[in-house]
Parts: sequence; C-alpha cells; structure tokens
Amino acid sequence: MTRIAIVEDEAAVREQLAGYVQRYTRQYGTPFEVTEFADGMEILEDYRPQFDIIFLDVEMKHLDGMETARRIRERDGGVLIVFITNMAQYAIRGYAVGALDYVLKPVPYFAFSQQLQKALGQLEKRERHYLAVAVDGGMRRLDAAEIYYLESEGHKVHFYTEKEDFVVPGTLKNYEEKLVGRAFARCNSGYLVNLAQVSGVQQDMVQVGPYTLQISRPRRKAFMAGLADYIGGAGQ
Repeated sequence: MTRIAIVEDEAAVREQLAGYVQRYTRQYGTPFEVTEFADGMEILEDYRPQFDIIFLDVEMKHLDGMETARRIRERDGGVLIVFITNMAQYAIRGYAVGALDYVLKPVPYFAFSQQLQKALGQLEKRERHYLAVAVDGGMRRLDAAEIYYLESEGHKVHFYTEKEDFVVPGTLKNYEEKLVGRAFARCNSGYLVNLAQVSGVQQDMVQVGPYTLQISRPRRKAFMAGLADYIGGAGQ
C-alpha cells in the first residue's frame, strides 16, 4: 500500500487533499494510507523513512515547506515530495531539495490527480521484480527490468537481456504467468516483450532494445492496447 503524508497548516485544505486521495482510490482502485500533519515541525518529530509520497505546503507559519523538505532530505533520500503552493516561483526552489513537482493553490482535483499519478509512476519504476531462473543445474536471480524479451524455443525459453542471452528449460506460458501484473505482453505467440524496453512501433514491427520483432495480426490489438496503457499510466 502506498503511504502518503499531507503536510498543510490549513485544516480545510488538508481535508480537501485527503478527500482527493479517496476520490482517486474510488476512480482507479489504488489503495493508500494517508497521514495528516498540521505543520512541518509535526512531521519532523521522530521522522523516519516511512512515507512514499509527501504533499507539502510551502507557506506554513511555524516552519516553511522548503526548510521542512531540506530536513526531511537529510534523513530520507527516497521519499517523493510534491509542493503545494500559492506562488510558482517558490516551488521552483523545490528542485534544490529533490522535489518531484508542485501544484498551485487553490488545488483542483485534476491537477492533484495528475501529480499523484506521476508520483505513482515513479514509485513503480523503482520497484524491482526478480525471477528465479533455472540455469546450468542451479538457479539465478534475474531482474525483470533487464529483460528485452523472451522467446519460445520448443520446450525451452530464450532470454534476451541487457547483460547476456541464455536459454533455460520451460515454457513461455510459465514465465508469462510469473510476470503477471508486470509490463510484459506478447507481440506474437512466440515472443513475450518487456514494454518498458519498447522504443517504437513501425507498421507490424516493434523495436525492443536493439531487437526488431514482428507483431502478429492476432496479437496486434491486445499488444498495442497494453503498450498504450503502459505509456499512458505507469510508463509516464
């Protein structure tokens, strides 16, 4: 579950942003755990890396958002920070503390949801999914992000990856099941493609890293739909 902190000294705005998160969940089904803070000092008290995303007001009475973010960064280099501000020029300074972006007050739902989607995309890119692959009488741990594509070769599967190519016993269907929920799709019956490695599509050919693969007519519609979903969602 994605953990969100909302740091805002105006109670009405805090309530509004928390409501936007709930609305996003209703719209997309993404679950969140939301914690609210009334000022920068409150979130900094006993701060430890526990949040994925922080929506942080820039103009607060006790400790402004920029200083809050600077202190958070001293303890947490990974959390995504999105500033909430009345003035864009303040938010530009946020890049010095590694802010992801900013949204202007009064905050409309659409702008908030776009920033939330962007942050979720960044979090998904960070995630690593490893496959246990049987090789040479043993096992190896393979980062799925490094795969260009898998090719069916009878009762074997050929792995084409960023580091090396190798063949293992098994079926493409078996590895497809292991990669359910990840950005992989078949461009034809024999190839399972990592959509994150796709650089372009030209007619019935797809460029996957250094490889050019054919898109079959029966698979084309589903493959292009999967690619469009990836580019428009987590792949942003």
